[in-house]
Formats: sequence, C-alpha cells, structure tokens
Amino acid sequence: RARHTGPPDGGWGWMIVAGCFLVTICTRAVTRCISIFFVEFQAYFGQDYARTAWIHSIVDCATMLCAPLGSLISNHVSCQVGIMLGGLLASTGLILSSFATSLEHLYLSLGVLTGLGFALCYSPAIAMVGKYFNKRKALAYGIAMSGSGIGTFILAPVVQLLIEQFSWRGALLILGGFVLNLCVCGALMRPISLKEDCKPASEVLEQNYVPETEKQDLKRMSMCSPLIKLWPHESLCYCSWKEYDFLLMPGFMVLAVSILFMAYGCSPLFVYLVPYALSVGVSHHQAAFLMSILGVIDIIGNITFGWLTDRRCLKKHRYFCYLFAVGMDGLCCLFLPVLQSFPLLVPFSFTFGYFDGAYVTLIPVMTADVVGTSWLSSALGVVYFLHAIPYLVSPPVAGWLVDTTGSYTASFLLCGFSMIFSSALLCFARLAKKIKRTHLRSLTGNTASKQHIWTNGAIAYSVTAELDQRDVEFLAVDTSSFSKR
Repeated sequence: RARHTGPPDGGWGWMIVAGCFLVTICTRAVTRCISIFFVEFQAYFGQDYARTAWIHSIVDCATMLCAPLGSLISNHVSCQVGIMLGGLLASTGLILSSFATSLEHLYLSLGVLTGLGFALCYSPAIAMVGKYFNKRKALAYGIAMSGSGIGTFILAPVVQLLIEQFSWRGALLILGGFVLNLCVCGALMRPISLKEDCKPASEVLEQNYVPETEKQDLKRMSMCSPLIKLWPHESLCYCSWKEYDFLLMPGFMVLAVSILFMAYGCSPLFVYLVPYALSVGVSHHQAAFLMSILGVIDIIGNITFGWLTDRRCLKKHRYFCYLFAVGMDGLCCLFLPVLQSFPLLVPFSFTFGYFDGAYVTLIPVMTADVVGTSWLSSALGVVYFLHAIPYLVSPPVAGWLVDTTGSYTASFLLCGFSMIFSSALLCFARLAKKIKRTHLRSLTGNTASKQHIWTNGAIAYSVTAELDQRDVEFLAVDTSSFSKR
C-alpha cells in the first residue's frame, strides 16, 4: 500500500485511470448494449414492452442499489478483491443468461447477478481515481468515464453482428467471456494511503461545511470507542459513523434529491432509442448505429468537459456546468418525439451523447467537491445507490405508457421534464445559498461596525458559527483591514 501526503496526480494514477476506463467499458457499456437485445427478447418470449423492460431496469437497479456494498468491500477488504469478485459474478450472470427459458430467468441471472457483479466493480474503481488525482481530477475522470462511450461505440454494432451470427444466446455467452476482463482491471487497482484518510474525526469535521451544532453532536459521537483497525504494516483510526456523516451536509442532500430526478430521466432513452428508431422506419443496422454515435460522442463529452472544467476559468463553475449539461439532455428528450427519420435522429444522438458524457464525468467530481476525498468512496456508493430506484422504475413506466398510448411521446416528455427539474432544483438551491450568505455577511458587517471590537477571524467565527469556512476567511480578511484603520 503506497503512502502519500496528498494525491500524486500522476505516476501509477494513470494506470488506475486505465483500469477504471476498462471497468466502465465492461459495466456501463455492456449495460447499454443490453437494449439491443430488447427486440430479440420481446419476439422470443412474446411479451409486451413493460415486462421486457424489467430486464434492463433490474440490471441498472442492482448495479446502483448494491453500490454501497462495493464501497464497503473496498474500504474494509480491498478494492482489488471487490472488483475481481464482481467480474466473476457478472460473467457468471451473463453466461447463465444465455441458457434462459423465460423472462423470470433473465430477471435473476442477467438482472440481479450481473447487476450485483457490476456494483462491486463500478463505484470502487471510480473512487480510486479520486484518490490518485486532485489538480487534474476532472480530466482523469473524463478519460476514465469515456470508457462508457467508447465501449458503446464499439460494442453496439459488434453485439448486433453477434446476434445475427450466433443468436442472442451466443451473443450473451461471448459477452460473459468479455466481462471477465474485469478481473484484470481489479489487479491494476493498487491501494494508496493518504494523509487525509488518517486524520482524527474532529479535524475532518472542521474542514467540511457542516453547521456548528451538528459538528458538536458528531464530535460527541466520535468519542464513542474508536476502533483501531490493523492492516499490514499500518493501523488506521476508524469510527463506524465516520464513513457516512457526510449525509448531514445540506449540499449533499440537495445533490441527492436532484440525482433521483436526473436518473429517472436518463435511463429510459438507452432502453427505447433502438425500439423507437425501428418504429419510425429505421433499419436494424441504422438503429444500432445511432447507439454507436451516441457512444462515441459520449467520449468527446467525457474528455472535453473534463478538460474544460479543470481550466482555471471554469474550475469554480463546475456546479453550473453540471446543471447546464443535465438541462440540455432534458431538452433533447423533449424534442425527440418529433424526430421521425434517421437523418433527424443522428443530430439527436450527437447532442444527447455529448451532454450525457459531460454530466456523467462531473458526478464524481461534484461529489468530491461536496464531501472531500476522505469520504469519496462511501459518498459515491450512496450517489449511485440513489440511481437504483429511478433506474428500476423508469423503463417499465415508460413501457407502460407506450403500451397504453401506442406512442413514445408521453415517455420521452416525462424523461425530459424530469431532467430539467433536476437541473432547476440545483440552480435554485445555489441561488438560495448565495442569497443567504450575502444576507449573513451584511448582518455580520453591520454588527462589526457597531461594536468595534473585532480583532481577528476567531471572534468573527464565534459570532457567526453557522457560516461555512469560506465565510470565515472573508470575515478574517475584513476584520484585519478594519483593525488597521
């Protein structure tokens, strides 16, 4: 286990990025390509849209629902063990799915077992990138998360060819062998120990934006018998509450609610883009090509948005870059029902794919900005856990709307408005926070001018205990200049 005072921002970190890149190919890209099997499953088992859509929903739901389990194994056993175990489970699920005789069989093998395997791999691999990078974090995540787009671009036409040559059973069997590459990815994940990970609980709390009243409660909790967990050649101070105390942060609560609506809106499109294209007269190969376009443009969104938001001019505005990308994807969904030919669907795939890649890249970056590096693995587990219920519910709901109305319009409009609401919620929350901070600063400034007793930032902090750290720094500068006068 390597020891570092801070993230190395390079070195073996680039191998971690390569490993995470392969993990996203074998998990998210393969999950997206399951939508290509949708028509095959529906025809073979003779079921309606809603029942068939449960397959994709259960895969996505299991992947996100069990994400905290992946974080738990990564934190308490090893990231390498977790990813390699996940690879074996996912491969087993795909292989068993090739022998399915009913949709219920696919629900268990392709849905639950494969989804569980993906869960053990996905969030730990992403968290490892955050451990190794700080200054170039967004770029590193952009490269790592682009595996989803590259994998979709390559696998979508390949899976279609495999289905034509070997039927859907043979295609699933081959995918099961391909997913075993997750075991290789796990071997690359060398653990790293950062100075921040070994800080006492009180120090970690002081560095995060938690109200003073909540900090006092958490400090009292931290005194309850800290456990010393022995690892080879080192010991780490560990408290059971510490892994999830970020849940009390207001910023994380707002992000969590917005994630629920965003996840509901984005999932059905990957299930129904191919069936929708076929319903408006697009050929099978052209429909698979639309998924490929979406995948390759997703790559550009991953890397370019990651690079741009690492620039000094945009680094402070990652929050607004994220909500802009989510809002643009919502607008794309609103316009999709009027696009009823291949030449019109191609620009849609370009636009939706780009902004999908953009906000997917920024999810772990924003999470790290909100909770810090020490809680990143657990926080990502919770963030991806929050995707679970929307991923489970939204495709069957969209399928039910298609079965009921005989059109995809209602399904796509619901997705679009859900994503736009997610973006608007984040925007209003940030504006409310800014207004509150400005109001508190004005009140504090008036008090200082009346009392004339402020000499340093410590006194200012005692009066304004509810302000976050950035407000304290502002007041420290203001009072020092006042004392000079």
